[in-house]
Parts: sequence; C-alpha cells; structure tokens
Amino acid sequence: MSLAEVRSRMHDAKQAAGRLDEVTLVVVSKGRSREAIQALYDTGHRDFGENRAQELVAKAPALPDDVRWHFIGPLQRNKVSSVRPLVTKLHSLDRMRLADAWVRDGVEAPPALIEVNLGNEPQKHGFSPADVGSAAGAIIEKGVDLRGVMSIPPQGEPATPYFQQLVALRDELATRYPQVIEVSAGMTDDFEEAIRAGATTIRVGRAIFD
Repeated sequence: MSLAEVRSRMHDAKQAAGRLDEVTLVVVSKGRSREAIQALYDTGHRDFGENRAQELVAKAPALPDDVRWHFIGPLQRNKVSSVRPLVTKLHSLDRMRLADAWVRDGVEAPPALIEVNLGNEPQKHGFSPADVGSAAGAIIEKGVDLRGVMSIPPQGEPATPYFQQLVALRDELATRYPQVIEVSAGMTDDFEEAIRAGATTIRVGRAIFD
C-alpha cells in the first residue's frame, strides 16, 4: 500500500459512514529513516507520529520545521522536557503523574489526549473506561489542554465495538468539557473500521512504508 492508497481508503470509509468532516492521518514514522519521512513530506504530508522520545529528539531537528509531530507511545516523566517542545499533541496521557509532568514548570504545553485501556488489559497503559470521566476532570483541573481520547483495542478481537465505545466515551466527556472532541483510534489493520465508527484521527505506519 502507499500513502495515496491509504488516503483513498480513508475517503471510501468516510463516504460509507456519511461523514463530511476531516479525519487526520498521522503517519507513524517510528523506526523510519529521515529520508523516508522527507519523501512523504515532499508529497505534502505534515503529520507524523513517534513513540520513542530519543528517536523523536534525534529526528525532529533534521526535518523541516513545519512537520507536525505527534507523540503516540508511552512517555516517561523524565523525557517530558525533551518531547514537549517538539510535538503538536500528546496522544498517550496514560496516568496522573504524567499529567503533572506535562504542565510542570509553567510551560505552555501542547494539547493532550487521555489514553483509555478499553479492554482493561494488564499489559497496556491507560485509564479504565470506568475511570475516564473522573480522570479527565482531574487532568483538566491540573491545567492540561485535554482535547480527546485515544485507545488501541485488544488484539484478536473485533475492533468496531471498542471504537464505538471510545466514541461514546468522548461524547459523554464532551457534554461536560466541550473542548474534548477528538478520537484517536485505528491503525494499519483497522483504520477503516475506526473511521466508520467516528474516529477523528488515525495512526498508520506499516501500510504506508512497507
């Protein structure tokens, strides 16, 4: 597949769902060379996702300033100060202590999405669905610019019910916090399902690079 093919499939999925709004494609560039990222940049793409702080810190200065970097993986608190100035958005706010670190030092921090562990899987990060409401309120009170929710469904299970659950959680939060409008969900194997369920951002890498 290619970037153009992914975009075509995104369009078809939106059409099938009767959606007219925009869906952001974050190209997951972890483990990819600067040259490979630059080639996509040269086609006009700007949103790229990294999940390792050291890799992001090494890549960002070597690529154009108008790349919109998204941090999409687990983030250690001691890496926040190096990641925060580089990114457009943190997709993986998965615990309260990270929320504290994200807004520490009085720095104007980029927006963040709360990570939800939809399947309550012990090996995954994120807040349980039952705790998302109270967690979101506490995160906003800390001064985080919370814009939405993010999740990765359990592997080996149908993804659509989980995507629908995530969208429903967003809708519930939005009744109290109108700025919470984003749903980051869907990757190479299920991004079309995510779009049909209502995702506003998808994160795709393997389908584009491999």
